[in-house]
Amino acid sequence: MIVDLLPESRSASADQTEKNALRHSSARPIPKPPPIVLPVKPTITPPAKPWTKPWIEMSSDELAAADISKLPAPGAGGRGDSEVVGRGPNGEALYAAEWAREPTDAEIGGYWPRNVAGWGLVACKTVPNNRVDDCVELDQSPAGSHLASAVRQAAWQFRVRPPRKGAVN
Repeated sequence: MIVDLLPESRSASADQTEKNALRHSSARPIPKPPPIVLPVKPTITPPAKPWTKPWIEMSSDELAAADISKLPAPGAGGRGDSEVVGRGPNGEALYAAEWAREPTDAEIGGYWPRNVAGWGLVACKTVPNNRVDDCVELDQSPAGSHLASAVRQAAWQFRVRPPRKGAVN
């Protein structure tokens, strides 16, 4: 296509040139789009819905084990109580820690001594929101490795569930 930018007063030869340009551009055939063919049947079939029973089948032993009337009374203690694992520096009971969220390597990495493998043991009081406070160093291995100190310093980030007494499960 040729476009000439001419002033408003155009000559007859310019009009003729424009008509010739239009004639040449329309001489090209325009390709037809392919026909659209719609499928007769849907190609995707929904999966068959399995029939489910509105109840749970149990044996007589399973039904007896599920009887909630035979559960112990609240406060009577049970299998869900936290395990006492020792005594603290002042004679208080120490319970096995149950993580609400384990600390990540990034959280404790800045506290851990370099090139030292071992463990540090601390005793802490649980406070609201699964946090710990007033941690005391108890033991470490290897001796003199400062691992218990590292654990105590990093403990502000720990999330530990409080001990359970009188738990039903």
